[in-house]
Order: sequence, then structure tokens, then C-alpha cells
Amino acid sequence: MSARLLIVEDEVVTRNTLTRLFQQEGYDVFDAADGMQMQRIMARQQIDLVIMDVNLPGKSGIELAEKLRENDNIGLVFLTGRDAEEDRLLALELGADDYLIKPYNPKELIIRVRNLYRRIEALKSQQKNVGHDSVVYEFNGWRLESDSRCLFSPDGKMFRLPKSEYRAMELFLTNPGKILDRETLVKKMLDRELRPNDRTVDVAIRRIRRHFEAQPDSPNLITTIHGEGYRFIGDVSIQHLEQPSLNAPSM
Repeated sequence: MSARLLIVEDEVVTRNTLTRLFQQEGYDVFDAADGMQMQRIMARQQIDLVIMDVNLPGKSGIELAEKLRENDNIGLVFLTGRDAEEDRLLALELGADDYLIKPYNPKELIIRVRNLYRRIEALKSQQKNVGHDSVVYEFNGWRLESDSRCLFSPDGKMFRLPKSEYRAMELFLTNPGKILDRETLVKKMLDRELRPNDRTVDVAIRRIRRHFEAQPDSPNLITTIHGEGYRFIGDVSIQHLEQPSLNAPSM
């Protein structure tokens, strides 16, 4: 089955150009001019990827992204004329997988979307593996569960982490005390190389730290090593809980 791509763009020429571009690449393309049309399409179709502008009539792309991120298996790329750093950082904070500025290079856009789709398909394949082990990480009174990607505070508050933040935490918790550079972190988080002036890792670390800083008694668990990267300094214990496979013989 072809990848199902939804383009959300109110400018007709741009929307039609993108539609033709990805249809030629073999994608099953849907298009919407605003958030209302987008939601109607997504109610009827199982969408794999969304390419969206920030400036849209009605709800902005940023507002729509907050709702879209509730589904972890949909890739999100912002393609917009807004090049302000605060817009880019806000989009990344909301969990966008990529952010490109118009005018764009069509070949670069195709490559980025193709790579994102491969990562999404790999994640879906992992989720189908019902015989996998569930992992529970405990550190300094906190708990992180692999099945739900939920982080629990010492007083029982629950925070569900976006997949990129969960992957960063997983890397920290399996490498306590080790300095992890940005190249290693972005590869783990997004399965891609670090780009020039890439702030993705810093944004993710800032969001993760907010959970810990909300607890006055919590130490600074993720420290910045200037010029090198980040280091997790907590005390970690890891439990592997075997999950039964659907193919396991019944007793």
C-alpha cells in the first residue's frame, strides 16, 4: 500500500504543486486548505504523513499540531514561509519531525519525507512485535515505562512523553554518567544526522527538564557539559518484564 500523505496548505498553487510532486513519487495524496478540511479527511482516512503550513485560516498549523501529536505514528513536517526562530522552536517543542522554509528544494523535501516515512514504518513494525519485553526504568524516585512511554514523578503525577523525548530519556537511562553529544542524541531521537544550527536536541532536553524542575526536591538530573553535550547523573535501576507472545502455545 502506498504511503498516505496529507498536505494542509491554503495557497492553491503551492498545494497543487505539492500534490503533483508527491503523486509522481508514488504517494497517495490528500489535500486540505484549513484545519476543518484536515480533520474531516483524517476522520475518514488513515494518514501516515502530514505536510502543513503554519499560516492557515482558522486554527494555525501550530494549534493543529498539538492535536495531531496525540497520534504517535503520524509524521509531521512544517513547510512554511515563517523563518523566525521562535516559530521553528515552538514547532519542534510540539513534536514536529521537521521544519522547512519556503522557498524549498523539491528534491530535499522528497528525501526528508521519504526518510521520515521509513522511520514511521520501522516504529509500527516494532509495535507489532507483541512478544517484546516491557522495560521499567526507576531513578531518583521517578519511573519511566517503555510500553506507555509514561514518566511518573515521585508523587505519582504522570507525563506521557512524545516519542523523541522518550528515546532521549531511554538513551540517558541506559548510559548513566556518560556524556552524550548532540549527534548521538539526535540519531537516537529521530534516526537522522545532526544538521547545521540544529536545535532539536536542546529543545527536547529543555522540555524533559521541565518535568524534573517541577519537583523542588529533585536534583538536576540532566547536566549540560559545555562544548560536549549532556550527561544523566541519576541512580538508575532497570527491570525487564517479559510480555507473552500471541504465538505462544496455550497450556
